[in-house]
Amino acid sequence: MATESDTGAELRTFDAVMSAVDLVALNAQAVRTSIDLVDHATNADLSKPTPCADWTLHGLLTHMIAQHYGFAAASRGDGNPDLWKSRPLGADPVRSYRDAAEHVIAAFAEPGVLDRKFPLPEFSTDFQFSGTQALSFHFIDYVVHSWDVAKTLGLAVHFDAELLDAALPVAQIVPGGDTRVAPGAAFGPVVPSSSTDRLDQIVAMLGRSPEWPR
Repeated sequence: MATESDTGAELRTFDAVMSAVDLVALNAQAVRTSIDLVDHATNADLSKPTPCADWTLHGLLTHMIAQHYGFAAASRGDGNPDLWKSRPLGADPVRSYRDAAEHVIAAFAEPGVLDRKFPLPEFSTDFQFSGTQALSFHFIDYVVHSWDVAKTLGLAVHFDAELLDAALPVAQIVPGGDTRVAPGAAFGPVVPSSSTDRLDQIVAMLGRSPEWPR
């Protein structure tokens, strides 16, 4: 069983690895991809199932919006858990999503964001994360959630090789075990996959079947 010291050492190693990539730019690319995909959604699509267990597209979008506002607040040192709560999509769900996504992109683009400490109450109430760790968490979410939205809407999603190369070690460090089957878990157990496609490999590591909905 990993100790708190082991986890701290692992995260420090992870920070060193991720320092070689432009996380701010790559995260913005992933989030903008999600915007482009959500732009195709209609009100009729909101009731469609998604690769996220028990979530329709409506539920997924409310989750994504809450995450954007929560992470943006954390980048300013605000750890109020109320800021992570879901909010109504409103009359124009696509606009609501775009506004939230642009908000977090702008927050992460502020000078020195990677040097800050982020309170992330959805991850831990006892520990603050480095900017590199926090942006990595958000980044992998929006690689995977872009894929989720694309699958839901029957669209293709494309990321360049640099982005996927950066996303792979983030996916690999996501804890496994019982955390993957707990209620409300962000990611399910690893799905066996023989695919050689890098995005397929990443989503399978994080509990999605690359062949969803099969």
